[in-house]
Amino acid sequence: MSFLRRRNSATPTGPDFDVLAMDPGDWPGDLGAGLLPAPDGSCQGVFLRYDLFGGRGPAMIIGNLPEGSPARELAEGQVPFEVAQLLAALGNDEPVKVLETEDMPVMHEDNLLIVRRLKCSESRISCTQFDRSDGVLVTIASWDRPITDDLYQLLKPLPAEMFQAG
Repeated sequence: MSFLRRRNSATPTGPDFDVLAMDPGDWPGDLGAGLLPAPDGSCQGVFLRYDLFGGRGPAMIIGNLPEGSPARELAEGQVPFEVAQLLAALGNDEPVKVLETEDMPVMHEDNLLIVRRLKCSESRISCTQFDRSDGVLVTIASWDRPITDDLYQLLKPLPAEMFQAG
């Protein structure tokens, strides 16, 4: 089963794929979204930043990067784009690298995901990744909060209208 369905659009007003993330209505804080544009105007990825109420800063970033996105091309030990964005949002300029990865099975609805847990040199970062059946890589990065299996049950495709130009 595919988690996403491809959309065709005459103009690149948003991503050409649905974004798997948490519904903003399910999050007790503020949501920000960013698109990674290619020179031709196509979308090379979407990341959503979930901030806590009270100005306590970013708690989580969820990225969706399709096949061929340059943000997926990482050197050995380099942190994913979403971890770099989280660190930048926190104003943390300490060098951080990936120390090791571990694959583990997780159920999402009726589907088995193979989730990669990334251990970073900054122990306050939790990061997991999984590939969807349509080739989009989902990365979840959180600060000072562990990522539990319960989180995957909150992930769902967000309405395409959220990413349309107004």
